[in-house]
Amino acid sequence: MNNLIKYGARKADFEKAALYPDLTMARIISQYKNLYKIITESGENFAELSGKFKYGSEKMSDYPAVGDFVMVDHTDNTSGNSIIHKILPRRTVFERTAVGYENQIQIIVTNIDLIFICMSLNKDFNESRLERYLSIVWSSGAKPVIILTKSDLCKNLQEVVSDINIIAPGTDVIATSSFDNDSIDNLTEYLKPGTTAAFIGSSGVGKTTLINKIIGEDLLNTSEIRQDDKGRHTTTRRDLIVLPGGGIVIDTPGMRELGAEAVNLSKSFADIEDLSLKCRFRDCTHYNEPGCAVKAAIEEGLLDERRLGNYHKLKREAKYDGLSFKQIEKEKLDSMFESIGGMKNFKKFVRQNKKR
Repeated sequence: MNNLIKYGARKADFEKAALYPDLTMARIISQYKNLYKIITESGENFAELSGKFKYGSEKMSDYPAVGDFVMVDHTDNTSGNSIIHKILPRRTVFERTAVGYENQIQIIVTNIDLIFICMSLNKDFNESRLERYLSIVWSSGAKPVIILTKSDLCKNLQEVVSDINIIAPGTDVIATSSFDNDSIDNLTEYLKPGTTAAFIGSSGVGKTTLINKIIGEDLLNTSEIRQDDKGRHTTTRRDLIVLPGGGIVIDTPGMRELGAEAVNLSKSFADIEDLSLKCRFRDCTHYNEPGCAVKAAIEEGLLDERRLGNYHKLKREAKYDGLSFKQIEKEKLDSMFESIGGMKNFKKFVRQNKKR
């Protein structure tokens, strides 16, 4: 088997790479301050950016991230670093608002199929944070799976799962405990050969412990949780690891703050979207408008007011405040096709090419 297939490369990736016959395809498996660890068909090597690449990169999101497939011009791991010249188009992107940088996006991982959202069943469990994670994961293009860690500490597990099923209908929920190997085995069913899954969650929720259990050895460092149930940062960088069974996992540093620059509210708040169709006004924002079906559902006890508040909060962070669901989708599409003048110009371009 081609080494890159083992690391998740697909037919489409090889087709994209063929456009650069003078370069070699690699996948980034770890990231350091000024270096990247890559895997090529011939093995592992370190890589750095070409001067031209650096000069042409204006934003943080222009730079490579763990999971990226890149084109390099050197694969001999005995005589120096490879040079990265090109990032191949990303299939999926998990991103957040960059901490400490205004109007900047930080790419966490790319080209992932699944994102395991890890939530600890201790005093740090938070439904609003889970909704935030779900909104951002759905926007990434990857499929979310909710992992409840430390289930041995929870006395009302079924009640918690029932509450999660209300806010995340259709999303798989798995309860795990480091003391129950059978619960860990449930995760391996998702990790088919070539499938890439990222583990995300706050510090101390047990992401690294889970990965070590799946691997079958303590490959990654872990640390004890603090007395107040807040986690300590152990993982400081992202690492891509191929499991014995062929699945691929990426451990990520704990993220207590996850800025919602890109969110998919239509999937993570589908209940509110369905209710909004019954509002008197099509552009109802669900604040103070008369005939608002969403506010009526809260008064009738059919919708949690906390959930609507979190929905409004995420809309504000994503700069969608005051917009309806349809308007939000248009904004997202216009942003995607910004380089050619928005979605309208893209449709025009498609129509013109069909006539040829």
